[in-house]
Amino acid sequence: MVLKKITKRVKTIVTTPFKKHSKHYKPPLQPEPPPKSPEMSQPQPQIRPMSQPFLFPTVKSTVLPEPSTYFAHHLLSTPLPTNSFFQNFVLKNGDQPEYIQPYLIKSSNSSLTLCYPPQFHNPAFVYQIFNADITIGILNNPNPNARHVISSFSDLSVTLDLPSSNLRFFLVRGCPFVTCNVIGNVALRISTIHAILECSWNATLTKYTIKLNNGQIWLLYASSPINLSNNDVNNITSSEFSGIIRIVLLPNCENPMYESVLDRFSSCYPKFGNAVFSQPFSLEYKWEKTGWGDLLMLAHPLHLQLLSNRSVIILEDFKYNSIDGELVGVVGDTWLLKSDPISVTWHSIKGVKEESCSEIIDALNKDVADLNSTLISTTSSYFYGKLIARAARLVLIAEEVCYHDVIPTIRKFLKDTIEPWLNGTFEANGFFYDPKWGGIVTKQGSTDSGADFGFGIYNDHHYHIGYFLYAIAVLAKIDPMWGRKYTPQAYSLMADFMNLSRRENSHYTRLRCFDLWKLHSWAGGLTEFADGRNQESTSEAINAYYSAALMGLAYGDTHLVAIGSTLLAMEIHSAQTWWHVKDESNLYAEEFAKNNRVVGVLWSNKRDSGLWFAPAEWKECRLGIQVLPILPITEVVFSDVRFVRELVQWTMPTLARSGVGEGWKGFVYGLEGMYDKTSALDKTKRLTGFDDGNSLTNLLWWIHTRDDEAEEGDRGNNFCWFRHYSH
Repeated sequence: MVLKKITKRVKTIVTTPFKKHSKHYKPPLQPEPPPKSPEMSQPQPQIRPMSQPFLFPTVKSTVLPEPSTYFAHHLLSTPLPTNSFFQNFVLKNGDQPEYIQPYLIKSSNSSLTLCYPPQFHNPAFVYQIFNADITIGILNNPNPNARHVISSFSDLSVTLDLPSSNLRFFLVRGCPFVTCNVIGNVALRISTIHAILECSWNATLTKYTIKLNNGQIWLLYASSPINLSNNDVNNITSSEFSGIIRIVLLPNCENPMYESVLDRFSSCYPKFGNAVFSQPFSLEYKWEKTGWGDLLMLAHPLHLQLLSNRSVIILEDFKYNSIDGELVGVVGDTWLLKSDPISVTWHSIKGVKEESCSEIIDALNKDVADLNSTLISTTSSYFYGKLIARAARLVLIAEEVCYHDVIPTIRKFLKDTIEPWLNGTFEANGFFYDPKWGGIVTKQGSTDSGADFGFGIYNDHHYHIGYFLYAIAVLAKIDPMWGRKYTPQAYSLMADFMNLSRRENSHYTRLRCFDLWKLHSWAGGLTEFADGRNQESTSEAINAYYSAALMGLAYGDTHLVAIGSTLLAMEIHSAQTWWHVKDESNLYAEEFAKNNRVVGVLWSNKRDSGLWFAPAEWKECRLGIQVLPILPITEVVFSDVRFVRELVQWTMPTLARSGVGEGWKGFVYGLEGMYDKTSALDKTKRLTGFDDGNSLTNLLWWIHTRDDEAEEGDRGNNFCWFRHYSH
């Protein structure tokens, strides 16, 4: 059987059928805003609401691109996405492709090009190759160089208009069909870089089969009869047409089941897709569909792992290829994704044994004695954030070993270092509000796109702000009066990348970094990349949502705890799925998987073993950037002790290389401590330096809170407790 039933009853919803063909010319494209979707049903924050949201001082950036080039006018009054799955469409010439599963899609010259990408792989990287398989445009375009327009967007979709062509494309992630609304009577041109071997049609002229000489077969479905002619070896043209066309690749030409499935679901198409946080550790996808019949979509491997609702059917044998793993057919217009709950805790899960406390306290005294806010030389928002988060770790470790004597000194240091950034008195740098795109930038980043690692062009926002939120959460925990005073600034920082609102009066875009389809964050910002968005450090992304949840604990805000914990759980799942390369995983080609235990930089269209700051051979950096900062949540991220052992053994030989940084060694030893405490402690005590976000105190705390005899395998479920929701 093709259909695997999750439940005995499957509800079939019949919606409005395709509109009939009209001979009358329709007006030019008008913006089509997405439907409003219900907001979260979570309880609202328990803190006292602010009369007006806090905004950092406004700055006019000299380095940000102009959003009005590609966004429809009615969208410019709202905050705009800066790390979206369609970001290439609104940067520079807007003609770099984006991977909207299962196709690479490129918009240029008032036409849209689809590619069902083949993969290239070697031991160093995997990427998908762009070929102009099918290009959709019109004949005799009066303005072929006109730009496309983004007329609406949502969590899972974007509507792209080609005004000079009278074409509107509903680009919905995971939809095997690309749907085009042909507005007005225009003659279409469908072209390809391949040779067209055959173009055949059915009796009603509503389905065409296009065979290419590269072995691909594409199907075209029309809402009403359309006359297509194969004029030459690379082009197909139509008579004037108005209505809906849907184009889809036939992924398996030898199995007739595939074409019958596509025929069956060709008349129902999604226009928009939204993700709704209905309850903690749950995410619901809801698509607005048009046409008749049920909706066919494709799920990636993590979707299939988390998919739990019983109103969908999984077509286990209906698959498309993808760099993210096989995409499997799912029938249903509402999906429910559920993760096992993860407990957010201030302290370690198992605690420190009494006999280990004295060693940690000795290191703690030395690290606290070295705190001096007047000697800080960095002005970088990233390194400054790591520095204050490192100090905040010392507070929680002091609590855990019951050594409170040092906490007043750390509290003063945190106040002295955090307040200038929140008050706007840190003259060398500081946080400002950019009204052009709607978000926080730094003073240095507003005039230099390379400053603060690109923070001023919305790069790495969750990384930098995550460190600040961690320090703020800890300080608000130990000094509630301070926390109340700086609540507006703290929540403004959090909202920059954690805002859930879709309201027009919001100051920040919705979930700036988190991708609600891939279920992890992107870090690339407003930079055009041929391979789409990218993220290097999953652990720093995890830190961001973990820190936001801790801030919720400090402020008694159950809503923020729930959202932070949910995004945290999804980010961890994604790290373990796509960044951690395990022997049993079939996601990546064998030669890549054999040579890599972690991905360096993960792109939407590429997997790279290299890092932004180091070559692939520096394995200690690849491991470290997926571990730092070491926190209680790190134990959940690396709960598979067997994989941890493989990862350390894969990395350890590189530590003999001349010039390896002591800080990077510390992260390797830290993971080794998960299965060999004695060896890890011995190596850690001989370190002569530490990462600027780490310390001897933190490493000793981490190793002393490991099991004496670690179990092999994945112990992640042992940590899924709803506890420690108080301080």
